[in-house]
Amino acid sequence: MSKLFCLITVLFALVLVPLTHADEINGEEVVDIELILAVDVSRSMTARELEIQRRGYAAALTSDEVVRALTSGPNRQIALTYVEWAGIKLQRTIVDWTVIRGIEDAEKVARTLTIELSNNLRRTSISAALDHTAELFEDNGFRGLRKVIDISGDGPNNMGRPVTDARDAALARGIVINGLPLMTREGLGTMWNLDDLDLYYANCVIGGPGAFVIPVNSWDEFAPAIQRKLVLELVWDRPRIVPARFRGATSNGYDCLIGEKIWDRIMGDWN
Repeated sequence: MSKLFCLITVLFALVLVPLTHADEINGEEVVDIELILAVDVSRSMTARELEIQRRGYAAALTSDEVVRALTSGPNRQIALTYVEWAGIKLQRTIVDWTVIRGIEDAEKVARTLTIELSNNLRRTSISAALDHTAELFEDNGFRGLRKVIDISGDGPNNMGRPVTDARDAALARGIVINGLPLMTREGLGTMWNLDDLDLYYANCVIGGPGAFVIPVNSWDEFAPAIQRKLVLELVWDRPRIVPARFRGATSNGYDCLIGEKIWDRIMGDWN
């Protein structure tokens, strides 16, 4: 057997060996997905809603369906961080980058989310949230086969640069953005509500290969929606099926500055 044939055989075998949690590339740990959960805590959210959000994410992350999904990839692990956001400079990391390989890791994250609940912050800058979270992928110590920002919110962007500019900048870095529009009617948020917030997210916020939106119409739907969304983002062993209405569509003529216009109108009425 020639040396060349032996070399080719070894290289071919190496290609077939899947990366595992012990593998590194240039000092970065290889994971199936680097996932950022970016969660709205703006002033329009009530204390009850903030608690439902935290507990909903905690319950979803520890569900059997999500645990199976996050271990379904070739490396059987993901890296996750949980960030809350509101106005331009109002973002805070609740769970820093953490490797999740199974139920025990997921439960640790869930405990962090429910030990101390958060207070709300002012304004809604989806664009600043996207800019901030896109930077979190840099030098985080991980090399993900996919990079995803999972962003939720109960209203349109009304502060900072246009949301489409931030979206496009993130997409240019190879990041996928999925959305969870909260189409609820509670507290101060009622004055900023968009009846078609799901379409706003589909046209103005999300993007990238396979990007999708899952709307929440009532808080009773929140935990199941989070679970479904995480499974769709994490699963590797079956196709992701998302209704066409909620896939990314960035060229339908939707007014992506509607949130800024609503803010200007309301503030003008008050002045």
